[in-house]
Amino acid sequence: IPRKAIGMPWPNWGTLPDTPPPAPKPGSIGVAVVGLGGYAIGKAMPALAAADGTHVAAVVSGNPEKAAKVAAAYGVPEDAVYSYDTFADIAGDDRIEAVYIVLPTGLHADWTEMAFAAGKHVICEKPMALTPGECERMIAASEAAGKKLMIAYRCHFEPVNLKATELSLGGAVGTIQRVETANNYRVGNETPADNWRLVRALAGGGPLEDYGLYGLQAAMYLTGELPVRVNATTEQPANDPRFTEIFSTVRAELEFPSGAMAKVETSYNADPNNMSNVYGTEGSMLMQPANGYSGNKITLVRGGVSQPVAAGDSELQFARMVQHFADAVRKGTPIITSGEMGLRDLKLIDAIYRSAASGKPVDL
Repeated sequence: IPRKAIGMPWPNWGTLPDTPPPAPKPGSIGVAVVGLGGYAIGKAMPALAAADGTHVAAVVSGNPEKAAKVAAAYGVPEDAVYSYDTFADIAGDDRIEAVYIVLPTGLHADWTEMAFAAGKHVICEKPMALTPGECERMIAASEAAGKKLMIAYRCHFEPVNLKATELSLGGAVGTIQRVETANNYRVGNETPADNWRLVRALAGGGPLEDYGLYGLQAAMYLTGELPVRVNATTEQPANDPRFTEIFSTVRAELEFPSGAMAKVETSYNADPNNMSNVYGTEGSMLMQPANGYSGNKITLVRGGVSQPVAAGDSELQFARMVQHFADAVRKGTPIITSGEMGLRDLKLIDAIYRSAASGKPVDL
């Protein structure tokens, strides 16, 4: 898989609406969706259609048949279907005010710069990019264009994670002593030839940037702190065709100013696990699943008694996220998940890899 945007076949997940969404509300922001993979079709586009402040105004794909099919399902006219080669032409299309980039990570920086060059606002999937330097380029392009840049960190808009953060910071478990997160699953018999997430030039080190980023972020928002030191290890099994380019597993210990610790584990080669647990002087808060697309759960354990906490429908996270973006564009609301947050996280990931490579802790 080369490091460029190419038309991929129809994804193995994501369904199209049976009928096109209703006409957009007045003032709704027309968004061009760049990249039509499973996440774009299954989550991003339904969110844009569901939120009051956004709608799908255009699609950009290297696969003309797929683009035409998706466009028809969303009532997007044929002249708002762009290819990767004609993308720059969106500059003259007033129906498009913003671009949602749902491409592999290694392409985020270039396509964000092109979107800003075309005079559009940008919401970009996470992780923001592959390196802190790429993130800085994206922020500079946003400032030069005078346009908004938001990173699509959906969990910041997800009711269960918001409730968990409120509980954790509100003293529900007493003084926080440690956080443990796991974001693991086992990839099938894929190789870098058929899954971009296994390609270093497109995915970076692998599971940490993709899935482990949720646990890494949770460790920060559930403690309300930024780490001051990190100690990490990586695994890359020999002679495994899946992991010729990326790590299979990354484990990191984070130390916070308060003395709290976090253990963050992420793997593409372990039994499925999706948890964020907080342990304190007066109890614990267990989240499992912690940051899925749906069905996230919280259980508080105090005095040996377990109590489930109702927090709302996890599915709301997608529409709430794009509505936040719309409010930033229309009302100037400060963006919670800014480019600066994306840059912060890439610097932290960089430090984790440096610690693993040196075998020593890295001070932040």
